[in-house]
Amino acid sequence: MNATERATAAYTIVETSVHPRNHLAFLSQREVDGLIYHSDQGLYPLIRSCALAVLNSGLDSDDSLALFSQFSDFNLSFERHPRGLKLTLHNAPAHAFVDGDLIETVHDHLFTVLRDLIHVRQLQSNPGKPEGLQATNLVFQILRNAKVLESSRELACIVCWGGHSVNQEEYEYSKAVGRELGLRLFDICTGCGPGAMKGPMRGALYAHRRQGHTGRFIGISEPGIIAAEPPNGVVSDLVILPDIEKRLEAFVRIAHGIVIFPGGPGTFEELLYLVAILSDPRNSHDPLPVILTGPKSAEGLLNAYMDFIKLTLGPTTCERLEVIIDDPVRVAKRLTAAREHVRAHRMQVKDAYYYNWTLTIPQSLQAAFEPTHATMTALNLDLDQPKEQLAVALRCLFSGIVAGNVKPDVRQQIEVHGPFIVHGESTIIDAIDALLAQLISQKRMKIHGGYEPCYQLQSRQ
Repeated sequence: MNATERATAAYTIVETSVHPRNHLAFLSQREVDGLIYHSDQGLYPLIRSCALAVLNSGLDSDDSLALFSQFSDFNLSFERHPRGLKLTLHNAPAHAFVDGDLIETVHDHLFTVLRDLIHVRQLQSNPGKPEGLQATNLVFQILRNAKVLESSRELACIVCWGGHSVNQEEYEYSKAVGRELGLRLFDICTGCGPGAMKGPMRGALYAHRRQGHTGRFIGISEPGIIAAEPPNGVVSDLVILPDIEKRLEAFVRIAHGIVIFPGGPGTFEELLYLVAILSDPRNSHDPLPVILTGPKSAEGLLNAYMDFIKLTLGPTTCERLEVIIDDPVRVAKRLTAAREHVRAHRMQVKDAYYYNWTLTIPQSLQAAFEPTHATMTALNLDLDQPKEQLAVALRCLFSGIVAGNVKPDVRQQIEVHGPFIVHGESTIIDAIDALLAQLISQKRMKIHGGYEPCYQLQSRQ
């Protein structure tokens, strides 16, 4: 370690420089100038927060404010270089280095941040927020630029959703499911954080090695989430989408099957998003398999998920969901068999194997929901409305709770103005309260420490 790489303490490296490699090395003069001179005022804060997150890869954390306060002196600077760009890190977390050298995957993820955030800025140069086919095209272009649509095997991407705060039994179960999927040469895509997002990747990594297969471990995040949930150490391909709605669309567009493990409000938000899509009559013939699974000890929570959906959205809404308890082999075999139905459907409608263009996503799910005290209070949580609209409102509610739990800017709002006030019909409010109480009692809202609710529920008669 040279003089500019010496540690200030056991926690940070004063200064060190790194260079991009491979396709991450190619930036235009305009892109380099934008980084050097901060000509895009909104871009640097995003780069800094996401870069700090990836430098903390492998840490099991969901406390973004603590992370930023611990490394408040961290920043980056950029210089033009014959290799295209030189990135200098100042006061970077020391655990991202080994003997003064940045860990390889952390190095690649660091430049992934630049790749995705710069590319999104270019694609969204026009004012307004894309919806409909424009949003779907935007998600596709980001994924294509990140090269995650390429695979050595067709129809091999299984998306796994689940909680960041899980107990050891649930973590080991998610690893067992990942191992069975890996033995069948499936790639794994998750939200890239800890817990049930890490477990399937760990299990599949071991299985791929046994099969002599080089698999892919795709982590899909967005700037607000990655700051609170740094990528786990198994992620091989990191992609940062511009917001939570694009992130969710990316998951369902590339999935050939979806596995949902026990989790907190974020997992339930994802489930509600998926339910809203699959209950749309235009998607009735799409055979995308969805399996809720966990060990025997999690059966009560998975049943609570299903009971909530039945109570608020009706029993027919659950027909596209399958629950499998304590049987990783059955989960993997079910997805293997379902893949052939997915293949036949894609061939019939002449859709791509690598991106589900024909799945209809309502524009209300593509529109970005920004959780504020006003928008959370304004949510329509009454039964007297079309089920698909109620599903969207419920998804927004849980999205707001996730943001209030982990996103730095939203957490700061709550510290200043107090918890979100949520109004709704008593039947729905009681169901929400019961489910959230169960998540809190099982410590699924926060990894470390006690949980202080970021919401208050109020019933309307």
